[in-house]
Order: sequence, then C-alpha cells, then structure tokens
Amino acid sequence: MIVLPQQLRLYAVTDRSWLGGGRLEDAVRAALDGGATFVQLREKALDPADLLAEARQLAALCHARHVPFVVDDNVEIALAAGADGVHVGQSDMAARRARALLGPDRILGVSAHNPAEALAAEADGADYLGCGAAFATSTKKDAHPVTAQTMRAVTAAVRIPVVAIGGIDAHNLPELAGRGLAGVAVVSALFAQPDITAAARQLRALADRL
Repeated sequence: MIVLPQQLRLYAVTDRSWLGGGRLEDAVRAALDGGATFVQLREKALDPADLLAEARQLAALCHARHVPFVVDDNVEIALAAGADGVHVGQSDMAARRARALLGPDRILGVSAHNPAEALAAEADGADYLGCGAAFATSTKKDAHPVTAQTMRAVTAAVRIPVVAIGGIDAHNLPELAGRGLAGVAVVSALFAQPDITAAARQLRALADRL
C-alpha cells in the first residue's frame, strides 16, 4: 500500500505508561486534534484481549479522521482489529513474512538502522521505514543513536518514505532537517505532555519544516 510522505509527518507511537491512568483513546484523540498524521499502537504490556480492544477503538478513531493506523509487531491483532497494517522491528517478525500475512493492500512499516537494512526492507515489501534512534531515548534503553550521515544514507538508498524515531522532542527536532525525512515518530514528546493537543500542534509545525 502506498504511504505518502505527508501521511508520516507527525507519527504518534502510543505508550500508556505516560498517561497516569488516563484513557489511551482520549490521548490519541488529543494528538489527532493537534495534527498527528499517523498512529501506531505500541503497548507491549497488554494481554492479547486488551490489545485487541484498544486496537479496535483506535482503528475506528483514526479511520474517522482518515489517518493511517498500524499495530506494532502483531499481524493477527492488526487484521482482527481492522487496522491499516503493522510495523515490525529488526528483531520482530521478518518483513517478508509480515507482508505475506498482510497481503498487498495493507501498510507494512519496518525499522532500519542502516542502508543495508533499509534496502532489504524495501525489497521485502515495506511501505515506509522508521530510522533511529535519532537521539538517545528512554523508551528503548538498548537503542543507539544513528549518525546524521547514516540517516541521510538510509533516506537516499530507498524510494519509500522514512521517518526518524527515538528521543525526538520539540527542542531537537529541528536538528533533523536536511536528512531527507518524511517526518518524525514520537512517543513521550506527545503522550508525556500535560497538553497533548498543544504538544502535537507544536511538533507538527516543526515537522512541516523538515
């Protein structure tokens, strides 16, 4: 499925641990109100039944806004929930296998840390790439930042759009300019903020200048 660069401008990755007991659906709605253009459900601690329930709620919310919605690493949940697709990392399900299970009409995102991984993912059917970590991040302790040179090499190597992910916030986002990116993926820069809509609005304005 073709994913347009503008659909990836502000890519919201969920993490309910930042919400202080608030509803994830409300947090995602607030992010959409502020200009989020893509949503990934990434909730590693939920059991399958709860994950499916969340996925169905967010799929309905995102589809009502005409915003693509994917599930992290779980094709079965994505298909059952009516999601637009999945995102897989290098240590998750192989991209080729995910594409085979999804079929040709759903979105497949793949994490890539260098041009070789990027080219392999594109060949295996990825529609977009997530490249990072852009900066040091508390979300993934084992994620090592990739250099600006490597990120530019990734975006130059493939024809599909690329988003930066990892440690991005309103202060360092402008540093990503000139790397050929379609947009940025953020977690705590949205969901750890007291006003998610305002945070999304600020991040979207900055991402639009990349």
